[in-house]
Amino acid sequence: MSKELPILFSADMVNAILAGNKTQTRRIIKPQPDHDAIITVGEIGTSRGAAYIRYPMEGGITTRLPCKYGSIGDKLWVRETWRIGAWNEDEGSIAVDYMADNYSRREWLEVPSNDKEAFSKYWIQSTDDAIKSGLQTDSDDRYSWDAGKSPCRIRPSIFMPRWASRILLEITDIRVERLNDISESDARAEGCRCNKDTCAETGFATFRESYESLWERINGEGSWAQNQFVWVISFKRI
Repeated sequence: MSKELPILFSADMVNAILAGNKTQTRRIIKPQPDHDAIITVGEIGTSRGAAYIRYPMEGGITTRLPCKYGSIGDKLWVRETWRIGAWNEDEGSIAVDYMADNYSRREWLEVPSNDKEAFSKYWIQSTDDAIKSGLQTDSDDRYSWDAGKSPCRIRPSIFMPRWASRILLEITDIRVERLNDISESDARAEGCRCNKDTCAETGFATFRESYESLWERINGEGSWAQNQFVWVISFKRI
């Protein structure tokens, strides 16, 4: 039976997914295998998508290292940076603004009945934010503002609850490789752009150059040269 697991993406990568340009993601394997480890990935018993690391030692030692992002066929719900765009205490619903949309107001979402305590927390925090911003209530004792102009606090992606997520992905393949082994076509599947694109000039001659820059922005200077083992997760949006 497939599982649903959370995964974090930046606003740029969310937009790439929504545009259909991103169908892969690479995540560092923790803990890192030895540099000379021999790795195979596949369905062994019921352990789909688990990496089996065989160290080249006398007698052979096999260590099972499951991918924490799931297995082939599992679902990934995307966590992204967000804020509360509006709320309705009578209906227990919230309008979520997403950073990837420049916080333009999205559709209203009903907080699940088993999470009403969370709604009360968001309601109180958002009311405090509105008060601190200097907003005044109307004749019905309600706050109002234009769509995309919410005074409510920005919430990091790690704190996005399942009900607020708008993107669901299905894992179609998992493999392991060295970071620097990424191909030009895979760099493009990562949602990167380069001067080969007709949509924009990016300053990068190849998709791999673009991906290297992206990786260092996310993981820090010098992280590309470390050439670590990574999970290569392919997915489709559903």
